[in-house]
Amino acid sequence: MPSRDRIAEPWGSRTPYGPGQEWPVRVDGHLAEGVTPDQVERWVQSATVLHSNGDALDIAVRGDRVVGVRGRAADRVNRGRLGPKDLFGWQAGNAEDRLKRPLVRRDGELVETDWDTAMGAVVRRSRELLDEQGAGALAFYTSGQLFLEEYYTLAAVAHGAIGTNHVDGNTRLCTATAAESLKESFGSDGQPGSYADVDHADVIALYGHNMAETQTVLWSRVLDRLAGPRPPALLCVDPRTTPVAREADLHLAPRPGTNLALMNGILHELVRLDRVDHGYVDAHTVGYEELVERVAEYPPEYVADVCGVPAGDVREAARMLGDAERLLSTVLQGFYQSHQATAASVQVNNVHLIRGMLGRPGAGVLQMNGQPTAENTRECGADGDLTGFRNWSNDAHVADLAAVWNLDPARIPHYAPPTHAMQIMRYAEKGSVRFLWVSATNPAVSLPELRRIRSLLAGQDLFLVVQDIFMTETAELADVVLPAATWGEKTGTLTNSDRTVHLSEKAVDPPGEARPDLDVFLDYARRMDFRDRDGEPFPQWHDPESAFEAWKRASAGRPCDYTGITYAKLRGGSGVQWPCNADNPDGTERLYADGRFWAAPDQCESYGRDLVTGAPADATGYAAMNPSGRAVIRAAEYLEPHEAPDGEYPFSLVTGRTLYQFHTRTKTGRVPQLRRAAPEVWVEVAPSDAEDAGVREGDLVEVVSPRGAVRARARIAGIRPGVLFVPFHYGYWDSEDRGGGEDVPKDRAANEMTVTDWDPVSKQPLFKTSAAGLRLLEPGGGTPAPAPTTTASRPVGEGVPETRGGPGAMAEERVEGGS
Repeated sequence: MPSRDRIAEPWGSRTPYGPGQEWPVRVDGHLAEGVTPDQVERWVQSATVLHSNGDALDIAVRGDRVVGVRGRAADRVNRGRLGPKDLFGWQAGNAEDRLKRPLVRRDGELVETDWDTAMGAVVRRSRELLDEQGAGALAFYTSGQLFLEEYYTLAAVAHGAIGTNHVDGNTRLCTATAAESLKESFGSDGQPGSYADVDHADVIALYGHNMAETQTVLWSRVLDRLAGPRPPALLCVDPRTTPVAREADLHLAPRPGTNLALMNGILHELVRLDRVDHGYVDAHTVGYEELVERVAEYPPEYVADVCGVPAGDVREAARMLGDAERLLSTVLQGFYQSHQATAASVQVNNVHLIRGMLGRPGAGVLQMNGQPTAENTRECGADGDLTGFRNWSNDAHVADLAAVWNLDPARIPHYAPPTHAMQIMRYAEKGSVRFLWVSATNPAVSLPELRRIRSLLAGQDLFLVVQDIFMTETAELADVVLPAATWGEKTGTLTNSDRTVHLSEKAVDPPGEARPDLDVFLDYARRMDFRDRDGEPFPQWHDPESAFEAWKRASAGRPCDYTGITYAKLRGGSGVQWPCNADNPDGTERLYADGRFWAAPDQCESYGRDLVTGAPADATGYAAMNPSGRAVIRAAEYLEPHEAPDGEYPFSLVTGRTLYQFHTRTKTGRVPQLRRAAPEVWVEVAPSDAEDAGVREGDLVEVVSPRGAVRARARIAGIRPGVLFVPFHYGYWDSEDRGGGEDVPKDRAANEMTVTDWDPVSKQPLFKTSAAGLRLLEPGGGTPAPAPTTTASRPVGEGVPETRGGPGAMAEERVEGGS
């Protein structure tokens, strides 16, 4: 096996292939220093949890300790490949500062205790508030990193047993718009496309999706197509010069907040050029006439003025999309976290609908996820959706779920839309939510306007429970901290962005007294003595496999039908794409191949919302508009962002990810190779803006918004002028600013600056529309910014050392049929 520095070469070696060919196998692996393959005692099947691609892998175990990983060659998702976070991220589980015992707050300090004491405090406060105020006093905020069985249990406990409407996940920050845009267009959540569409597409369009850094293995697949015969053309929409932009045939860099205007302009040209499959539109959609009327107002010259992109490039983008015979589109945070997020993302769906580009190889859309199990959060109903993609506003759907759970339908709250994360925080701030259970997420770093978030989480009237594997910034504010098991220490299933279900088996025991999240939720339910309507304990399951079997019953007959999947079916081979049932025993690669959608009035997950105001439609109006259950072409007008640059704050601030870190670095910040690659926060500045501000590479600068400031080193990079980029990963757990209250400076986390604002449809916070200013604090003395050179943060100037991982970052690659 040859070895490569997989920090310096994040996507590994190329295995070129052509359209319609099978992606070649390349098996990647990495073992701890000093461990050889013959010393591995067991290989345990799993899949990655440090991004949303769903790469299948095996965990290496030696001496009851995880010592490495290798890719699974048979798997449809990665064909053996692993990215840097896959290869090295497992080391976080072995960190010495793992939480090992429960903690409770006494006299203002968190002190160790036993599980009975900790859970007793949680149960006692739950019962007090249920008696005093009712279910609306309790709220739950979860993750995009747990397993399906855990989300399903949490949804059953919170919605069914307690009856609270206040349940959401941090998927609200990354994937809520994906779900909402799919509901708006197709009647239900569920990705129409498949990763295998990369193998067939002749045009791939990426909208606000830096795939090279967020899904490294999927980007490897694209790179291998680009290296092979008859490569696809690439369209990239992004204000930064990302690795995707560098490979693209056409790169559009619109002003932040103008994505909808750009999409309307592209659709204007597609209609004008009559690049429309009228037969498909007439047979399978409603709403086309309204779209034609709306986009007539967006000729390329107008769009150029609004978006700051050349009119000729708008026309060229439409030509690329209009000439495609097999078009694959992907969408992510650049659209989801920006102004008019759902409206812009729906227009990507509209491109596919008017072109008839759905349900066949190479023709599909992927409204991507940002986290590894975001799809499960949505399916299971742990993030504001109703379990099994049911419709909150459809009494028959609620009754159906109640029958599955054996509960009275009145116990499942459906009197109002479910409470989204930002509203839960507002209720906590105002005092109506007085109990908040946070599991596997870190809102004290990841939510907007952090000074406000810290204040409300630390409020005297809020009882805060935090369930996690490390002492995060949020855990430091908690009343009770529950130590959790992590990936590799528990069993469960996880579903990726293209609906592929994987099984992750337990490889080792968790440290100390840490417990799997499923065990914690079930323990809470038993201590609360929840019962179904026959008087039996609720939930009725007791371990991962029985929870999975219960989930299958909840998913039966719904779009996300798992009834044909078992743990046994998932063992040993490849992941399986839902729906998998009697009609589709091997899973389903693409949805809507027959032009039929989950959009009929009695089937749909949502009746839709006004894309501008967010006002919900009712059943009567939806049935009148779409009686036959066709796909819906929804149009929307562009409005200016709520917070625009001005004289005091002349820049648009966008936040985002870097390849080598994940979420708030709780795991990746403890991994040596990843920490060295991106050790500290930085600010990306365009060369012209840097010159105007007197800023050079590596200078210490301050970025300030009306809410807060960040101090960081400047990276002079290929970003659109007038735009600043700050990665959001960096909080305070590993800095001198950890703890200490607000009197200690908090100027490292990007969300100190972001605005409390959200999309009216998906309720997803807008991390890419804040106004900001920039000023030089002190010269850098020739030391470059701590930003990677392999990614979108690559410097435009000379003299910055290349990012390398060194000997500890060497990973093995074995190409099938190669040496």
